[in-house]
Parts: sequence; structure tokens; C-alpha cells
Amino acid sequence: MKFRFAAGAPARGLPSKGMFAAALATTFSIGLALAQAPAPQPAPAAATPSAVAIPGAPKPAQSTAWLLMDYATGQVLAGENADARVEPASITKVMTAYVIAAETAAGKVKPDDQVLMSERAWREGGARTDGSFSGFPVNQRAPLRDMEKGMAVQSGNDAAIALAEHVAGTQEAFADLMNSYAAKIGMKNSHFVNAHGLSAPEHYSTAHDLALLGRAFIRDYPETYAFNSVKEFTVNGITQPNRNLLLWRDPSVDGIKTGHHSGAGYCLMSSAKRDDQRLVAVVMGSSSERQRADDSLALLNWGFRFFETHKLYEPGKPVAQLKVWKGKADQVQLGVAEPLLVSVPRGRYPELKPAMEVPKSLVAPVAAGQEIGTVKVSLDGKVIAQAPLVATTAVEEGGFFKRLWDAFWMWWDSD
Repeated sequence: MKFRFAAGAPARGLPSKGMFAAALATTFSIGLALAQAPAPQPAPAAATPSAVAIPGAPKPAQSTAWLLMDYATGQVLAGENADARVEPASITKVMTAYVIAAETAAGKVKPDDQVLMSERAWREGGARTDGSFSGFPVNQRAPLRDMEKGMAVQSGNDAAIALAEHVAGTQEAFADLMNSYAAKIGMKNSHFVNAHGLSAPEHYSTAHDLALLGRAFIRDYPETYAFNSVKEFTVNGITQPNRNLLLWRDPSVDGIKTGHHSGAGYCLMSSAKRDDQRLVAVVMGSSSERQRADDSLALLNWGFRFFETHKLYEPGKPVAQLKVWKGKADQVQLGVAEPLLVSVPRGRYPELKPAMEVPKSLVAPVAAGQEIGTVKVSLDGKVIAQAPLVATTAVEEGGFFKRLWDAFWMWWDSD
């Protein structure tokens, strides 16, 4: 059958191209509306009426930098000078512990390896240096796991050097490993030159980077992280306590590490878990051991009191669907590859505004897992969480006539 059109006018009984385009646009806009505003899952509870504004975070009494981070999302809840360069002092040993745990997981070293307390490790980090030490005898060996505990609990500089030498041959080579792993974690403003944290040129980090490190340590190597909750450890007949006072003050605190020297002041990276929520706090350059503990606990209490973490979308569950041209199927389900979580002020979850950014036209074939767009979640006009949207299933290319028909409609809608 052939249709004949008079110049400048549509054939009788047939809609104009403009009418077709309008109908198609209406159809597409419905699908796009679904994509632009996917509802968070699970459904939020009813809004809290007349919510009171959250008070400001309890700023540490004296510090060079500080930060509070939600563990699940990595969101910064509060902070000051968080990206300023600071000396990490013995918090450096968390980076050392992370590297050793990673190398152990890779099978390069083993927990029962016998680690030598070398002459250099003893002279640079032992009891005679007037710094924190583990007490392992010089020129003798101890299991790697015990040496790790001596570094974590007693903050032993000697143990940190001995472990570095065992893993990489020299402390200098180990520092290269530290910087490589730091880059993988996302620590963009850090550089390490030793394993213990004593002051040295070009040995620095930031409160934000250290929080990222603490979060990665808890997530990636929980067994090794657990050493940081041990309250005391005995080596060679000498029992020393963990310097993290919060372990005695609050049962929800299970780490992470203290630090101190004249250039860094008193520092503390702490973490606590209450119910299903975990926070990480970093306080740098405090005035005393007690003050860093007081300030850190105040930040943790404030965070738990005024913020909550929610899972918005889970992998494998469709968020929305999108029109697909020239495919065997006309639509594809979109979802997230990783759980999308968000930390929000308590009572404000119903105010979240999710939206989707997707291409105007999607043409088959579409592979399962293919990144299609982005889902963003905003609060008060600010994006607080986002994640890539991926196709949950594949859409194969349609047959010749299906492709031809869709090509016509795509052309028709092109004006």
C-alpha cells in the first residue's frame, strides 16, 4: 500500500509528523518522568513535623584539623581544615598495618612468619629512643601477628620498622608500598617516608585522607583492625596499655590509633559502632592526651545523635526503566551495581530528592551491566549521594524490520 501526500498537507485520516512527534514525546516524557524521580527504597517514614535545626558540631577545643565521617557512605558530616597538610605522627602506623594486611592477604607474607627485630629497628625505635616501643628483644624473632599487635596496641616504633623490613626489605622500600596503597585508597594529599610516623620532611597527610584510611582499614581487613581494640599487650615481660583512652570510656569505640610528637601535637583517629551505624573521627594537633579523647568522643556522640544512614537502592533491584530503540525488547531495567547509601540529618529522610540523568535515546544492543546514566540524591538543593545506573539485563539487537521500523520513528521524532 502506498500513501500519497499533497504538498504541504498531511494525507486525509493520517496524523501529521508534528502530531506523531507530539504523541511520541508524550510517551517518552512519561518514561523520562519515571527516570527523573525514582522513589528511594525502602519507602521513607512520615516526615517529622517542625524539625529542629541540628546544632553545629562540637569543635575541638584546640586542634590543627578535625573531621567526622560516616563509615558506610564516606560522607563528611563535619570538619575544619580537613584537607590541610598535617604530620600524622603514629597514626602513620594505620597505613603500615593496612599494607601488611594487604600483603598478607596476597600471600606475600604469613601471620606466623618470624620477624627479626633488627639492630636498626631497635636503635631507631626501641626503648632507648624515648619514643613508644614494643619491647621485642634486639636480634631476636617473633611471629608477625605478635609484632603487629605490638605496633597496634603499644604503638611500637621498633615493631613498625621491623615489620617494614620484613615485608619490603628496607623501610624505604616499604614507604613506596605505603604510597602505592594510599593512592589506591584515594588518599590524594598524603605522602609517607617511614613506617612509624616520627617527624620527617615530606611525611604528611590530612584529616580527610586519614579518615579515608581508617574507613578502608575497617572495611578491607577487619581481623587486623580488631588489634586496635586490645587494651593492653605484654612483650618480654613488659605490659603496656593502649593509649586510646576511649577504649575505656565507651564500649562502642573499637579503635583506631593515637599519635603524638612535638611537631604533630596529640592526635587521635577513632571509630565507634552503635547499632548498624559506624562513624570515624579524626582530631589532629590537640593539646593533650585527655583533650584529644574528650574532643573525639564529643564528635562521635554528636554524629550518632543527629545523623542516620539509609540504604536507598540495592543491586539487582530495578530503579526505573528506559525506552530502547532497535532492540528485541522495547525497554531495559536500570539499577545500581553497588548499594547506594546516604547519611542524612535524623528526621529528614523523607525530604530527599532523587533524580536520574539518562540519555535521550538508547539504541540496542545493550549489555547487562552497561553503564547507562547516573542517579543523584539531593537535600536542600545539594547532591549528597550519587551512583552509576546500569542495565540489569541485556537487550539484544532486533531483527531487520524492527530496526528499520524504529529507525523511521527515531527520524520522525528528530525535529
